Amino acid sequence: MKAERPLKVVFFQTDTGNEPVRAWLKELSKEDCQIIGTNILTVQHAWPVGKPLVDNLGDGIWEVRSRLDNRIARTLFAMVNQEIVLLHGFIKKTPKTPDDELELAKKRKRQYLQNL
Repeated sequence: MKAERPLKVVFFQTDTGNEPVRAWLKELSKEDCQIIGTNILTVQHAWPVGKPLVDNLGDGIWEVRSRLDNRIARTLFAMVNQEIVLLHGFIKKTPKTPDDELELAKKRKRQYLQNL
């Protein structure tokens, strides 16, 4: 069955109702937020997408790779039932995605799947 376009985007919610990716986006400048939003929109319309925009980090975790004005942002997500579930976002400061950032996304994915 072919997925409808655009794919739906869902923000991961904590047990208390917080949406960490939405909160992170609100902390960024309008320009940075627009770049990340445009990249996510591209994924919504063109999934599956490969490098340089999207990379597979393993265990069902993917990253949207956004090049901002003077830094790099990553938005980690999972595909669940043809929906993009935004799990975690951060400004990348090292060449490799830090293990703690990846582990947080994996933890949130497990929580999301338990609550389905």
